[in-house]
Amino acid sequence: MNSSRHPVSWWTEFLTAAERFDGASVTEGLSDEILPKITSRLLRREAEIAADVMVLYLNRPASAELSERAAHAVDRLEATVKRLSERAAGEENLVEAYALLDVLRGRFAEGAAAAEPFVGTMPLLRVFVEGMRLQRFDMDLAMRLIGAGQTPAAAVQSGLVVGKYGWWPDWLLGVVTERALAGTLDAATITALDQCAYADLTPWQARIARRLLSGDDELVEATAQRLESLGAVAAAGKLRDGDLTAVALAARMVPI
Repeated sequence: MNSSRHPVSWWTEFLTAAERFDGASVTEGLSDEILPKITSRLLRREAEIAADVMVLYLNRPASAELSERAAHAVDRLEATVKRLSERAAGEENLVEAYALLDVLRGRFAEGAAAAEPFVGTMPLLRVFVEGMRLQRFDMDLAMRLIGAGQTPAAAVQSGLVVGKYGWWPDWLLGVVTERALAGTLDAATITALDQCAYADLTPWQARIARRLLSGDDELVEATAQRLESLGAVAAAGKLRDGDLTAVALAARMVPI
């Protein structure tokens, strides 16, 4: 059992990190993770029925019949859980059912926070990320970043960037990953990297660009002096000031 637990506010970030959040997909995914943890076979069967009809309704929200059936099934499950809780004089053995009820009521962040100790973080993360229905998204990077302690919002943003610019050469994607893991992948860096991608650098020039992006002081000064000798005084000044947008120009001026 995984004893870790993120607060509800942490899970809530996923609900606002993308324009779309597929409630049906998340309900189904979280239910699939929680249901096997309910040890009582009778309670699990009732929970399965409630989850199934709720997913059906969420996939067809215009259906008045499904809306009524889903509400009735969840109400019945909640009544059963409360009755069992009163008999047990506590909720200790019903945490799984209560977590599922949160999910079926649309309280996804609360349900995930409650389920995390007995389901684990990564399975729930995958459900949430898949529920955002993001196109051109690097899920593996986002999961790595979250595992490394990044906030959900920052990890999702980095995953979107890498997904959008998946055509970049490998060396640039490597820089993106390094910056993302370090928490320094900002808009200015993305702009500079995009310029490097369009600069069509040779392998040697790409190596120079990577060193410049990493802040190699000696190379920055040597390259700035070369830019000045070629008349690109303004670009040399930008490079010395740490303006990454000058990296593409500087790298292209390196002899092939």
